[in-house]
This record gives sequence, C-alpha cells and structure tokens, in this order.
Amino acid sequence: MPLDAISLRALVEELRPQLLNLRIDKVQQPARDQVVLLLRGNKRLLLNAGANAPRLQLTNLLRDNPAEPPMFCMLLRKQLVWARVADITQPGLERLVRMELDVTDDFGQPGRRTLVLEAMGRRSNLILLDGEGRVIDCMRRVDAEMSAARQVLPGLFYEQPASTGRLPFLEETEEGFREKLSQVNPEVQLDRFLLDAYFGIAPLMARELAFRACGETDGRLCGLDADARERFEAAFFQFAGNVNANNFTPILLKRDGVPFEFSALQVHQYGLAAETEVFESFSALLDSFYEAKEKQERVRQRGADLIRTATTARDRVRRKLALQEKDYAATQERDALRLSGDLITANLYRMERGARKLVCQNYYDENLAEVTIPLDPLLTPQQNAAKYYKRYTKAKTAEKYLREQMALARRDLSYLESILQEIDQAESEQDFMDIRSEMRDAGFIRKQGKKVPQRPSKPREFRTSGGFRVLVGRNNRQNDKLTLKDADYRDLWFHVQKLHGSHAILVTNGREPGDQDITEAAILAAYFSQAKDSANVPVDCTQVKNVKKPAGARPGMVIYTTYRTVNVTPEEGLAKRLQVGK
Repeated sequence: MPLDAISLRALVEELRPQLLNLRIDKVQQPARDQVVLLLRGNKRLLLNAGANAPRLQLTNLLRDNPAEPPMFCMLLRKQLVWARVADITQPGLERLVRMELDVTDDFGQPGRRTLVLEAMGRRSNLILLDGEGRVIDCMRRVDAEMSAARQVLPGLFYEQPASTGRLPFLEETEEGFREKLSQVNPEVQLDRFLLDAYFGIAPLMARELAFRACGETDGRLCGLDADARERFEAAFFQFAGNVNANNFTPILLKRDGVPFEFSALQVHQYGLAAETEVFESFSALLDSFYEAKEKQERVRQRGADLIRTATTARDRVRRKLALQEKDYAATQERDALRLSGDLITANLYRMERGARKLVCQNYYDENLAEVTIPLDPLLTPQQNAAKYYKRYTKAKTAEKYLREQMALARRDLSYLESILQEIDQAESEQDFMDIRSEMRDAGFIRKQGKKVPQRPSKPREFRTSGGFRVLVGRNNRQNDKLTLKDADYRDLWFHVQKLHGSHAILVTNGREPGDQDITEAAILAAYFSQAKDSANVPVDCTQVKNVKKPAGARPGMVIYTTYRTVNVTPEEGLAKRLQVGK
C-alpha cells in the first residue's frame, strides 16, 4: 500500500530527533528510484521516489550499488556530502517532506540545500533545491509536454503540487463536521463521505472510522441512528486528536503471516481475519513490509533482460522440441513405407508406367486385405518401389538422430528452467553477473569482446540449531563446485525432488548430525527451489560420495543413488534465522 499523509507525518516525527545536526558521510543510489544517505552514527536514510513505494525511512537493509553511480547520485555527492541536517518537515498534510541541509561551498561560505521528497504515487519525485528555492536537479524531470500546469526542471523555482481544495481534517470543527454531515446525501457510504469532504485521510482510516461508528466498513449515513452518529463524530475527532498529538503506533497487518497493510494508528476493522504486529519504530515496520517487495523489484529491474533472454531461449527450445517430436512420431510409421515398397515389387508384372496408384492385396495380412498405394506417374514401377525404400531408410536413420536431438533439447529445456529459478532467487548484482556469465558460457548469450575477470561469489551460509554449517549454491556453476569439488565425501547432499533448485550441503566434518539438523537442511534446500511456496515438499538426501555428474551434462545437473527422502515445508523465517552474516 502507498504511504499516506498520516504515516508520513509519523515518520517525520520519528526521524527528526534522530537526524537533526547529523552530517552526511556518503550518498548512494542502489536503484533507479532510491537514494541512501549515510549519516554519522551509522544511520542509513532511504529516500524512495518509486511509484509503488515512495517513502523515507531509516533502514537496516543493505542494498547493492551499481558499478557506475548514476548522474543524479554524482550530483548529490557533490552537493550534499558533509552537509548537516538542519530540519525535516512535512508541509501540512501533504505527502511531501522537506529536508533542510546546511552546506559549505568550495570557498568556505555557508549555504542551504533542500531535498524534497514528493511521495505521490506515479508522480513521486526527489528534488534538490538551492538556497533560493530553485531546482538544481531532480530524479524525474517534468517538462511542459508531461505537465502543462507544473514543470520541474533545473533552473526553475520550485512550486509545491496544487492542493485539492478539500479541508484538511485537522482543521475541522464540531459545528463544521455536523453541518457537512447534514448536507450530504444519506445514501453515501461513511468512508466515501470522509474521503470526499476532507484532505489527509487515507481510505484505510476512512473505513476504520466507519467501522467504529456502525461495525462495518461500508455503512451508509442513512443507516446511522443518533447514537451511531455520535460515535462517528467521536471517532473522527479522537482520530484527529491522536494525529495532532503525534500519538502514533506503528501497526503491521498480516494474513497467513504475509504483510498486506500498515498503519500509524490502531486498526480494528479486520477483526480475526488479520494478525496485528506492533513495531518499535515506523522505519523497522517499513523494512519488514517492503523487504520482500524490494527484492522482487530488484529482480524485475536487474534481471529483466536475463529473464527475457532465458525465456526466449526456453520458448525456442520448446518449439524446436515440439517439431522434433512431431517428426519422430512420423518415423514410427516407417514400416508402412517398407510394406509399400515390398508390395510394389511383388506386383511389378501387372503394373504399367504412368499409373497413379496400385490396388493390390496385402500378402502380409492374414485376410489378404486390399490396399491402395499412391504412385508417382512420372516414375517407373521400379523407381516407385525404390522411392518407398529410400523413404523407409531415411525414416529409420532419422529416428536415431531425432532421439538424440530430443534428448539434447530436453536437457537444454531443463537447464533453462533452472536458470529462470536462479534468477528468481538472485539477491545481488554479483548473482546476476554470475548467471549472465553462465548463460554466455552455455551459448545462450552471444560472447562480445574480452571476457572480464569476475570475483566468484560465495555460497549462502547457514548454521543449524545443532551448530552444523549448511552451504547453499547460488547458481548452477556454484552448485557443481560446491558438490563436486568443495564438499567432503562424508557430507550430506540435499536437493528438492524432481524440481529445479539449489544444491545444499550439510557439512558434517565426520560428525553425525541429528534429525533436527537434517530437517533444517532439507527445509533450506526446499526454500531455495521451485517448491519455495509449496507445502510438504519431498527433499532427497544422500552422502556426497553418492552424487555423480554424467558426461556432457549441463552445469548443476547430477545423478545420485542410495538416498532417503525427507518431507518438509519451506520456511522463510527459518532461512533468515539460520543465515550467517545477516
């Protein structure tokens, strides 16, 4: 859900005492829409101007930065490094935050810079202003073609987005509220009335106030008796009083353990249909809420070209395999070709040149059934027989060739599906680089120029409840190295059954792991696989010495024997809890 004005106010009130007078040490731009300010005291301030999740917050999540910083990042570094935070404000109830910064120019003269975050959905922006309020630059430049009413371009004076004209709900009086209520259509829903009459109320809180008045979120004004009207009015002004007093409680709402909404105030409308988790800070709440979504977005942005390349290659292999299977099915009818040749040869004495068909008895049939064999009138009877024999021989040869080609196509198809699974679980820039390199070596990406030496990434590392290390491969090449080179022959190897996934190695060091250690390793193998979102997933377990790589197999493909199967349910919480270095 987008960050509403009230949640933004809660954030500003939370951040101001923590950030005032701190200096900016570094500026990073890990994604197109994100800027991270590293401040003294090891504080990381995230400013996100993305359409789906615009916000500012302190964050503990580490984000990978591109090898080459964007131009906007370079500008912010030049203007803001060593700047001191003078103030953080939210004008009215706008979804807008101004961060005032004291700077010193190259000549030692003091000055002022302002970072403006407009958290307004698809119109979100991050704008840097000089001391006079002129735009130095912005994350998204808005020219006259994009907006005739308001341009945001370097050199122009900054203007706030136009107000909606509705009354901010914090400015409402009891008399004004009652008057508006008396003039509205009685058939209107209570939440609709609040959203149309007042500025600064989000749909979630409008539904909540309706619920507190009449016990349902879609209640109508005509359904309110005198007591309910009083409850509605009381709920409205209690809500406004909490906001005025900055009496906020960071609330995260979950369904089946999955976050779906958050609020700065208590929410009761979902009842038992939602779980409520209270956080110590709004920043911690936002980290929890957006962590998975950001990961998906990073995969979408950074892995989009890889996904497109792998998907195109996979679809091409699928079409190729379908044609091969069709041709292969045709070769299974080759005996009919030989039969036609035999029957033509047996009936040469009664055939004439120029005939278009031969009608004869099938001597190989018990009932001597009559058959009709098409002929080429331009060929002699002997040539027609030879033609059928040639087609038979060709089909026989093609069968062997097609069988080999179909095996290769199925191998490539399985490999490309494993690549797509790798991309889905990639976490860092290095992961994407490794996958790209793997696809290039496999021939699915054209090699261009010199191969750039890369620092190989390390496997994911976990530690079980019993203290055993578990190593999980990040890609196919790493799976091969982990299983076939690095692991001891006594270590335990885990892999999801009949699906694509990472190799997981339980490092035993010659010790005997307990059932809990084996179960946790199996859960990790299931979590880093195509069965991540499934339940009761079968995971095969065997000693590393029983795992072999067939000759000519693609990276990550192995065969194994003497295994046992453990049924587990993947758990994201367990993976986070057991991971080393997080």
